[in-house]
Amino acid sequence: MPNYSFLRTDLINTAENDSTEYSEQIPKFVEKAEDRLVKELDDPGLDNFATFTFTASSPTVSLPVDTLVVRNVSFTTSVSSLVTPLLQRTYEYAIDYWPYASASVGTPRYYSRKNNTAIYIVPTPTSALSGEIQYTRRPIPLSSATGTSATTSNYFSEFAYNALFNACMIESSKFTKSWDVVQMWEGSYKNSIDALRNQARRMRQDDMETPRNPVGGPNPVIQGAQ
Repeated sequence: MPNYSFLRTDLINTAENDSTEYSEQIPKFVEKAEDRLVKELDDPGLDNFATFTFTASSPTVSLPVDTLVVRNVSFTTSVSSLVTPLLQRTYEYAIDYWPYASASVGTPRYYSRKNNTAIYIVPTPTSALSGEIQYTRRPIPLSSATGTSATTSNYFSEFAYNALFNACMIESSKFTKSWDVVQMWEGSYKNSIDALRNQARRMRQDDMETPRNPVGGPNPVIQGAQ
């Protein structure tokens, strides 16, 4: 599997630039590339899961560190193993639906993103409940260093290498002031991202499911057509 060392060598060879100045900038190329990828790629491989406990009479639940996107929130009661998903709504909807958050309790039904570190649950839980959050966060940054805070390979290097490499070459071309090839690498990057998005779409699609016309009547959708 490609790792940081593989990527570094690939960048140097492609740019035909083995100068110390260029080499020292590679970590910055990778940093910018990974930041772009996590924002533009909607891939189940980036999903994480964390458990939490609803606090009785408290509508606020802290999110895992570095959460970017909340994809799903669910809970189970202490007397049942039944998983109950919460429906996502806006914060304005939540406080309008359940305005007396601390004074009134019930069975949770909705959640909303309150800020970058917490979600808001309504109705406010009657008692402590166990829950699970499915969320997206950036993988541990790719690095040549060792230790608990760095990794030599991550999801991008192992499963999205072409997109990672192309994004790095965009930053590399900007650094070397090679403005004439920036658009070429942008095109290569777009092709890589489109392929990953199509792969993610296929992962979410059940090939045995028949498309339906949402307005009723004959189904005009041809299965497998773009």
